[in-house]
Amino acid sequence: MSPRFDIVVPSAGRPELARLLTALGEQDGPALERVIVVDDRGDAGGAPLELGAAAEELGERLELVRGAGRGPAAARNVGWRHARAAWVVFLDDDVVPLPDWSERLAEDLGALAPDVAASQGRIRVPLPSDRRPTDRERCVAGLERAVWATADMAYRRAVLAAFGGFDERFPRAYREDADLGLRVTRAGHPIARGARTVVHPVAPTGPLTSVRLQAGNADDVLMRALHGRGWREAAGAPAGRRRRHLATVAGAVVAGGAAVSGRRRLAATASLAWAAGTAELAGARIAPGPRTGRELATMLLTSALIPPAATFHTLAGLVTLPRKLRAPGPPPSAAAPSSAVAADGLGAAPAPDGRPHAVLLDRDGTLVVDVPYNGDPAAVEPMPGAAEALERLRAAGVHTAVVSNQSGIGRGLLSRDRVEAVNRRVEELLGPLGPWVVCPHAPGDGCDCRKPAPGLVLRAAELLGADPRRCAVIGDIGSDVEAARAAGARAILVPTPVTRREEIAAAPEVAPDLASAVDLLLGERVA
Repeated sequence: MSPRFDIVVPSAGRPELARLLTALGEQDGPALERVIVVDDRGDAGGAPLELGAAAEELGERLELVRGAGRGPAAARNVGWRHARAAWVVFLDDDVVPLPDWSERLAEDLGALAPDVAASQGRIRVPLPSDRRPTDRERCVAGLERAVWATADMAYRRAVLAAFGGFDERFPRAYREDADLGLRVTRAGHPIARGARTVVHPVAPTGPLTSVRLQAGNADDVLMRALHGRGWREAAGAPAGRRRRHLATVAGAVVAGGAAVSGRRRLAATASLAWAAGTAELAGARIAPGPRTGRELATMLLTSALIPPAATFHTLAGLVTLPRKLRAPGPPPSAAAPSSAVAADGLGAAPAPDGRPHAVLLDRDGTLVVDVPYNGDPAAVEPMPGAAEALERLRAAGVHTAVVSNQSGIGRGLLSRDRVEAVNRRVEELLGPLGPWVVCPHAPGDGCDCRKPAPGLVLRAAELLGADPRRCAVIGDIGSDVEAARAAGARAILVPTPVTRREEIAAAPEVAPDLASAVDLLLGERVA
């Protein structure tokens, strides 16, 4: 079986998005199951995204999700939390997958060892054959050597959930991918390089693009604070020119101050230092290029502007660093358990005797009759046969836990105290159930715990000391099944009148009631 994967594409509305979707719709390999496009234009995104004819070809496989306009890290987090497959493949909206990309992707993922957390694709940047590349073209071509670039990067969804995904304190398409890669690899989970390839054409840009890109210096300040002085070497990032930029800017500042104060000799010396620094930068950028009149003019202008721009953004990064470090980020010492990394969605690994190590149960509609947004313990009514089924699990030595979405808290309809009072009443009627792992968020909060995300399942397995692949999840709707699959656990659906037909058809195992589901788990025949 090929690993299941969902594709996530954050987009700020670039026209290249339609080209990418067309290439995905024309893949020669396995048909794509799901392509999630995150519209990250924020409040400015009133008009629909330009999707082209590919939207019709992809049909129901294409899902549009609204982002908050807070940058690619936040948009990717929205995307992977909407994903359902065990693997999440991130693509930038300006790349073009080769026709065999999906086939090679399936081969890349299928060949990985269980402890490998991610797979990086190959990026090819086409350069002109009749002339030397421009400075901008060489800059984009650096992506071919980049490490962990999310232009084409596949992560296990369980790893993203365990590490909290991308750090949203990185607001630009810069360093957020290196930050996640460092966190994952330093926790002992390798990232492999695959054989699949995407093409990254060089899009036309204005003459001041290289100056605007200096905003990334603020992100470098955050990277050093988070990962130490050796972060560049660890992340495969080239050495920067910060010190030379600072020296060039210092020359200009001293020259200006000396001129105002009438110190002509010092002003002349400092001006020479500024000119030498600017000339050195311009020469380094001009030498490998085409040396056309337009390129020469662009390099001279931007080489004068880059040092002050880089210095300004470095200082801005230092000034805002305390605020960024106080802002919420991923868990500072997050580490994915090896069992979570190994959960590849190809089916749960059974215990030696065929029984699960733990059974994780949905609450409403599975253990007790579903009363929407119930905050009244007196309204708790066990499902028929639930008490007997649970006793059989206890007698068999199988641990249990409850994994329950309680969006009434996030919607402001219930307090945590009322939910806990109801949970206590459930245990009064059905006996001890082990850890209660509850998601209090509303559907639009973008958390990684609300089912169908695997967060509740992974957390419950961790609390029980169990491998998620040796756990079983019993629930009454499709989100219970998808949460189990995303975590690598076994899923059994016990339908109720509210369960949709398509959810029943998609479930890998279906039991008519909780007692029959326990029969399946304990290896007993279901009548």
